[in-house]
Amino acid sequence: MHTTALVLFSGGQDSTTCLAQALSNYERVETVGFDYGQRHSVELQARLVVLQQMRAQFPQWATRLGEDHVLDLAVLGQVSETSLTRDMVFKMESSGLPNTFVPGRNLLFLTLAAALAYRRGLQVLVTGVCETDFSGYPDCRDDTMKAMQLALSLGMDKRFLIDTPLMWIDKAATWAMAETLGGQALVDLIIEHTHTCYLGDREHRQAWGYGCATCPACELRARGFTAYAATLRAR
Repeated sequence: MHTTALVLFSGGQDSTTCLAQALSNYERVETVGFDYGQRHSVELQARLVVLQQMRAQFPQWATRLGEDHVLDLAVLGQVSETSLTRDMVFKMESSGLPNTFVPGRNLLFLTLAAALAYRRGLQVLVTGVCETDFSGYPDCRDDTMKAMQLALSLGMDKRFLIDTPLMWIDKAATWAMAETLGGQALVDLIIEHTHTCYLGDREHRQAWGYGCATCPACELRARGFTAYAATLRAR
């Protein structure tokens, strides 16, 4: 039986929903974030605010929420030439992938998270990857997660489970999952405190939270919130 988990936590909508899910399911939960020279580095500050709000607003989870860790992955920014790590216009590449794709990012994240989990005695790696409503990143696919689970378990001689709560749901369902887990309080927390915008915009407040409303991440989040809000009106 799995009782402990490490959540890959960026401070965005998806990872916050995954954190709530982990806190509902596991007795001890720790979090890890990554500083890889991302343009939207404001997420590194936002994630601390989200953690503080989670502890303050949800006392039933506060006792389960353990240490937070941040790993320096500057090397990822050094080897990548993408619009998340360089001042470049968002566009589609000839490969069919958007230039927001950071090659190897989730593979490296999971490898280092597993090494940390190994040291901390944590059994489950929780990540918010999804291939239902996403930008086409190959390192978000279910097959990739299954392959990583096998490789990490074999390579570290420790049976890890990679938990992907959002894999088969769209952004509207992610909003609904947050409501189910933490009620309107969690939905409001996600709107006010999480960060998704690739441009790091914390000035413009939209119905779904802060962001530029034009980058790919904002467009996905906004579209999901619109669909979620429609279901609320239909109740």
